[in-house]
Amino acid sequence: MESVQAIKQRFGIIGNDTGLNRAIEKAIRVAPTDISVLVTGESGVGKESLPKIIHQLSHRKHGKYIAVNCGAIPEGTIDSELFGHEKGAFTGATQTRSGYFEVADGGTIFLDEVGELPLTTQVRLLRVLENGEFIKVGSSKVIKTDVRIVAATNINMFDAIEKEKFREDLYYRLSTVEIHLPALRLRKDDIHLLFRKFASDFALKYKMPTVKLTDSAIALLLKFKWSGNIRQLRNVAEQISVLEHNRLITADILKQYLPEMGQNLPAVINTSKKESDFSNEREILYKVLFDMKSDLNDLKKLTMELMKSGNAQDVQKNNEGLIQKIYGEEESDTKEENQDVLAIPSHNEIERSEIEIIDNTQDKYHFAEEIEEEETLSLHDKELELIKKSLERHNGKRKLAAAELGISERTLYRKIKQFDL
Repeated sequence: MESVQAIKQRFGIIGNDTGLNRAIEKAIRVAPTDISVLVTGESGVGKESLPKIIHQLSHRKHGKYIAVNCGAIPEGTIDSELFGHEKGAFTGATQTRSGYFEVADGGTIFLDEVGELPLTTQVRLLRVLENGEFIKVGSSKVIKTDVRIVAATNINMFDAIEKEKFREDLYYRLSTVEIHLPALRLRKDDIHLLFRKFASDFALKYKMPTVKLTDSAIALLLKFKWSGNIRQLRNVAEQISVLEHNRLITADILKQYLPEMGQNLPAVINTSKKESDFSNEREILYKVLFDMKSDLNDLKKLTMELMKSGNAQDVQKNNEGLIQKIYGEEESDTKEENQDVLAIPSHNEIERSEIEIIDNTQDKYHFAEEIEEEETLSLHDKELELIKKSLERHNGKRKLAAAELGISERTLYRKIKQFDL
């Protein structure tokens, strides 16, 4: 069995971090077996190196090694890519094609970004892991394959399982052994080593002297968070090697190549609204409409009392609280200055206007009462009617009814309890 140091030299891995060494040691130990392995870690930490180590140290090293980026293949064609298809299976399938699992029989398949696989493909992959069988797209013939699967992902698999984006049974089949690679910001002692290696490689590639960092630049390099990990560090090293005339790089020069420490960039603002935001806005709108309806009924009540009594002062005195509710505090503050604007009309004025129109005859007064009765149809009744109709249309399924009504299922459930449906 090769040592960790020998493996790092063989595969060009730079660094002495304990987390990195532990990951390589696990890869060495698991390589001779056929156990499925899941490599985890942030994007850019170098997860693609471990499947190569596992394949080269296994008894499958003479077989094919195929790396597949699951996130880069369109959902409509990924089944065909992995498992193959028969001629005429779909539009454009002019001939029979072998998939990766058929081609790599006896070898290793590395499924990078396995968390991006569609659920239908996950079912097919689970069958391969369980009994080594799969069916081509458009075929009914079962094909056997002997393939070792090493997968990698940068997402939190438990979150994906909870959100029903990844099958829990498939996760446990893939992660018989899980190997985690630490982020670059946690490997402080390796950052400068990696930069020097990249600077040396680019100097050789572009035929120019190697760039070097001052002590202050090294301190800044170690302080930086490196959200893009090794991939970002390599990118920075290449930019500096190509663009800088001065081969001695100071902290001020380095700072220009570190995005968070350079010039201020426009902030990305998420303008998308969640469903709960719209639900809150709707509830506020409902409240405003209900308040307006209540004020309108109060105003009609006050007008009717004035019409019946004919004494504006008595009506104003007896309904002081109601007038305050309708017109608010502003009415009391400006009553003396703008009495003509907000004053309740006198009985004589009403007689000259509304009474002339509505009259005191029984038929016409009955007509006024019909109007009032017709207008009292509240939003509460309308809302109740809409919810009932939607629930009936969808046979009581709250999720479908909520989608039709444009509200969240949680809000609909609250309305059902409120209206005792």
